Amino acid sequence: MKKYAVILFDGMADYPNADGRTPMTDAKKPCVDSLAAKGEVGLVKTVPDGMKPGSDVANLSVMGYDPAIYYTGRSPLEALSMGLTMADDDVSYRMNLVTLSDDEPFENKIMVDYSAGEIPTPKATEVVNYLADKLGREGLELHPGVSYRHCLMRRGGETGAILTPPHDISDRRIADYLPKGKYADEMRALIMRSYELLTAPEAPKGHKANCVWLWGEGRRPRLKSFYDLHGLHGTVISAVDLIKGIGRGAGMNVPDVEGATGNIRTDFDAKARAAIDALRTCDFVYVHLEAPDECGHQGNYAEKTRSIELIDEKIVAPIEKFLRTLGEPFAIAVLPDHFTPVSLKTHVGDPVPYFIYDSEREQSGVKTFTEATAAGTGTFISSGVALMKHFLGEK
Repeated sequence: MKKYAVILFDGMADYPNADGRTPMTDAKKPCVDSLAAKGEVGLVKTVPDGMKPGSDVANLSVMGYDPAIYYTGRSPLEALSMGLTMADDDVSYRMNLVTLSDDEPFENKIMVDYSAGEIPTPKATEVVNYLADKLGREGLELHPGVSYRHCLMRRGGETGAILTPPHDISDRRIADYLPKGKYADEMRALIMRSYELLTAPEAPKGHKANCVWLWGEGRRPRLKSFYDLHGLHGTVISAVDLIKGIGRGAGMNVPDVEGATGNIRTDFDAKARAAIDALRTCDFVYVHLEAPDECGHQGNYAEKTRSIELIDEKIVAPIEKFLRTLGEPFAIAVLPDHFTPVSLKTHVGDPVPYFIYDSEREQSGVKTFTEATAAGTGTFISSGVALMKHFLGEK
């Protein structure tokens, strides 16, 4: 049976700097480049026209799920991973722990850090439980997740809020981005009250979180199983609830990997071991690496470059080595889900570079895998769904 591995470098693609360089061009990635040299290389449009270039939409697309059919919002996918149940009329929201400046009035505050200093999960759980005790009520629940990523659940409600992701407004005043639309007054009040609570003397200490931020509204998702869609038993390896939630919604195996954090300090070795263990028994593995995206949001060119090098060394190389030892045919696809340019600190929906290496049909690819070399091949795939079908040899 042929084995398939998708290795997703979240947010890896970037725009050239003043010297015409990107993290992909500067990163030393010998395994990626050697596979691309013998593979199919091109661009793929992972974000459909008219949809926001979020990791939710883009990863659904890459995994073979048409976002126009299956996308119901970001937070419900994360809620799946967190083990939260949702009724058809429930609405969930992503709730970030963030750091705001101390400017007054409240609307003049600046989004200093959308991740509250990448707050560790144990401390974040303490903070969210503290807020849940103060702000939660019947029909409105605060649930802790991983690091800065948490959930506000509204039991029995309507959609229609206008909400902005905090990573889209780094270093900006929040006045124009506070909630609008459905439940706007209530959500503004909750955000402001969370700031009061987290800056009070009795609040949990030892962290940078001083407020919550709400976004990613949605209703309960209904994903067709990955096996029914593609006829393969699959596993998802990720640190973040969003991707794990997609995997669980698709009926895939989703192990919890100890030490996986979703940033450059994640345990890459543990994620590679989990992927290899999965490939011993299943046909398909989707390995999601968040680190390049986090570095892009932070505007950190050097760490974004380094994250690509670490993924090449600690994820791609051991997975390729293992697949070759099996003596069976295999294929590896490498791509980002979207651009996260360090100059912008947010997502962009441009077509992204991809390559597919197939052990059964090696070909002449490119000397090094970058945004420019991928564009230079002239190969273009119109959607992530089409890419997955092409990768798996489906008609």
